[in-house]
Amino acid sequence: MRLLHTMLRVGDLERSLAFYTDVLGMRLLRRKDYPSGRFTLAFVGYGDESDHTVLELTHNWDTTSYELGNAYGHIALGVDDIQAVCERIRAKGGRVVREPGPMKHGSTVIAFVEDPDGYKVELIELSSRAAV
Repeated sequence: MRLLHTMLRVGDLERSLAFYTDVLGMRLLRRKDYPSGRFTLAFVGYGDESDHTVLELTHNWDTTSYELGNAYGHIALGVDDIQAVCERIRAKGGRVVREPGPMKHGSTVIAFVEDPDGYKVELIELSSRAAV
């Protein structure tokens, strides 16, 4: 078995695609409209679906926003230079909601950014990574 993808429901697909591709540097891998169901699926990631876990963005055409609830945590991305990545994200209009620094009760350096729908994305500096 292998983890294939994680799905997020998004209110504005173009805005979310811009965030995940332009700000976080993922590629749009595939996109398909389902007119009879009034939704679109777009898959983004850092590599092909055949050997990478990807993110599925689901846009229901008649829904512009969602209640995020309190069960969702975050998506995590490994980065080499967390300071530089946060600066690049800010320069592209992204929002850093937790500045880079050691995680509470640990030494792994993390930061959090927020996507246009309010989903959290954790950045983990790989060189400082300990067992999380």
